[in-house]
Amino acid sequence: MVLTHPWNREAIERSQEALGPNVQFCYFDAPRAVRFLRRWQGAFQVYAYLWQVKAYFVARRLHRERPFDVFHHVTYANDWMASYIGALLPVPYVRGPGGGAQRTPRAFLKEYRLRDRLWERLRSAMRIVLRSDPFFILGQHRARAILVCNRESMEALPARWRKKACHFPVNGVTSEDLSHARTKHKDEGTFRVFSAGKLLHWKGFGLVIRSFSRFAAKHPGAELAIAGDGPEFPRLKALVHEFGVENKVRFERWLPRQEVISRMRASDVFLYGSLREGGGAIVVEAMAAGLPVVCLDLSGPAIHVADGCGIKIKAETYEQVVADMAAALERLYTGPELRRRMGTEARKRAEQVYHWDRQGERLLSIYQTALNPDSAANHAEEANAFAEKV
Repeated sequence: MVLTHPWNREAIERSQEALGPNVQFCYFDAPRAVRFLRRWQGAFQVYAYLWQVKAYFVARRLHRERPFDVFHHVTYANDWMASYIGALLPVPYVRGPGGGAQRTPRAFLKEYRLRDRLWERLRSAMRIVLRSDPFFILGQHRARAILVCNRESMEALPARWRKKACHFPVNGVTSEDLSHARTKHKDEGTFRVFSAGKLLHWKGFGLVIRSFSRFAAKHPGAELAIAGDGPEFPRLKALVHEFGVENKVRFERWLPRQEVISRMRASDVFLYGSLREGGGAIVVEAMAAGLPVVCLDLSGPAIHVADGCGIKIKAETYEQVVADMAAALERLYTGPELRRRMGTEARKRAEQVYHWDRQGERLLSIYQTALNPDSAANHAEEANAFAEKV
């Protein structure tokens, strides 16, 4: 039984047949009086919290009708919002994978507009307050397993909870994602750089444009395509004009997922500048497409991109990151064999670690541990083995 919001119904029902009869869904919304909160960033988190409160009463009713064996909290995947079901429903509880502990490095905040800096401060304050929520603490105490999706979230856990925590990604790839070969360029003289994601202030697309512009000044045949849309689009468009690379940088706005993956397969490098990406699904998809990844050594992407799959950049200063990302593009441009080798390793890692079948096997093991706490030692051993992989 999956408890979820009505806005997911249409997408779920399109896939219902593939899911089979054993997967059932219960759709419900928060009380009508608080639905207006969905309109604004910040207020939406309050709405999500109140949705979790109602979720407990829905789950309690369903549990009385047909008792659950285990509860897994995956909604609004972060590491600081309470799960009332996890805290109060008397069944084994698994939480995560959660992120949320990642923060924009201080040296990069000056690049944000004032309202974005204020939002970062509010977000930090919300984390502190909500981690002190008695229901959050009770839920963390009750959890048989806590799944986290990046290093920062693991490090933020108190020692008493960290011993039952393990890394687990929030995203994965299918056999279909892995089944297609790279597309050969029509123009072999063009070096194609690809980036994608929602155009938000913390996604670091300013870094992508600046570093690419520095690289492209030496290589007239280089092109950058950015797939995505969002509130940062006007500012990024102006930045492209400022650097005089309008003929080299193309914004695709929103594309269907399969089209994004198709564009990846026709590219040479995936360039990603996110400053606090909890999960980073797009990075795993780029790896599955056989692309070497250039990203910051932060949060989710830092776990995804293992040695040999791409180039990770330390985030010390803004100018240093721009220079190092441009240098990474140069290294990959001048080393076609390096690109090929990293792309092959990236695809192999996507298949071995992020394929949904592999993740399903791991999750089943975690559920078995939650139902049989005596096997916790075995689960800890398995979790540590996976942590070495990631």
